Amino acid sequence: MYSAAGSVAVLQTGAREPIPANVARIDVESQVMGVSSFIRKQHALVLAAAWLAAGAVAAPGSAAQRAAGCLIEPSQVAEVGTPVTGVVERMQVSLGDEVQEGQPLALLRADVERANAEVADTRAQVDADVRAAEANLELAQQKVRRNRQLLEQQFVSQQALDQAQAESDVAEQKLRMARSQQAIWARERTAARAQVGLRTLRSPIAGIVVERYSNPGERVEDRPLLRVATIDPLRVDLMVPAAQWGSVALGDAITIRPDLPGAAPAHAKVSYIDRVMDAASNTFRVRLLLPNPGHRLPGGLRCKADLPGAVSAQAAPSPQSAPAAAPRAGVKPASAAPEPAAPLNLKQDASLRPRI
Repeated sequence: MYSAAGSVAVLQTGAREPIPANVARIDVESQVMGVSSFIRKQHALVLAAAWLAAGAVAAPGSAAQRAAGCLIEPSQVAEVGTPVTGVVERMQVSLGDEVQEGQPLALLRADVERANAEVADTRAQVDADVRAAEANLELAQQKVRRNRQLLEQQFVSQQALDQAQAESDVAEQKLRMARSQQAIWARERTAARAQVGLRTLRSPIAGIVVERYSNPGERVEDRPLLRVATIDPLRVDLMVPAAQWGSVALGDAITIRPDLPGAAPAHAKVSYIDRVMDAASNTFRVRLLLPNPGHRLPGGLRCKADLPGAVSAQAAPSPQSAPAAAPRAGVKPASAAPEPAAPLNLKQDASLRPRI
């Protein structure tokens, strides 16, 4: 009987005798081959487990890409305010009212501004100075013509003609001055009317009044009075993974599923694609316009967007049917059968030689 411990083999009898060299070599080779085979099997199991885990994670990822989270918001929102300081005289709309672009929403007190506008309007309509200047010019021109005829007949001197010509030039300049003054008064009338117009708040967009911050009698300064939102069309914003870059183009139709009971899926068109990636989330923004006739959908809803070219969760490949990934350098595929261990050369490896 004998036992091998490491590379030393001894007899379990009373006297130690060296075992044959061929028996020691066979015993050591069998042990080394057994350890090598066990290591290869463990490595294959680790690779298989990693591949199965990667396949299990890929399916939920594909489902998340197919139904990307999004948010439905009004396409336009305007905080309507006034550039002047004043007191609210009358609010002409209430919450929920539908308004058109340019429709009056509120009025500020404008008694002084209206009076100034009336004065400017009256002044601009007065043309007496212009008519007087025109009459003076006509008289001066007639005097010039008469003096020219008299000069030809030598009844007057050249000096009389020159004096009549100078008076005609002065009358012409006075007419130009009167017309310029009338134009200035017309512009003052326009400015006075603009001051009155600033006291009327008008809607810059078509939509619905969603907030009302002021009431009649309140003084307003540097703050909005109302908020108007356009909900037809609606705007849909979603963040798309960077892996989907190039799969979405301007004008593409994407199905939107609002997170609202009873709401049917709708189609929205891509109107904007962000050209700068978000490094933190590795995503880019896509904006869509969603028609909303009859205001059937409210703004502020969460939704799901079906991205084109994405794979659904049902169609995700299973780990059994998924193609094997390309092996990395120095790593053998898990499905490959373990190669037989090369025979040991005890002559080259001195550490495996039995010690006598």
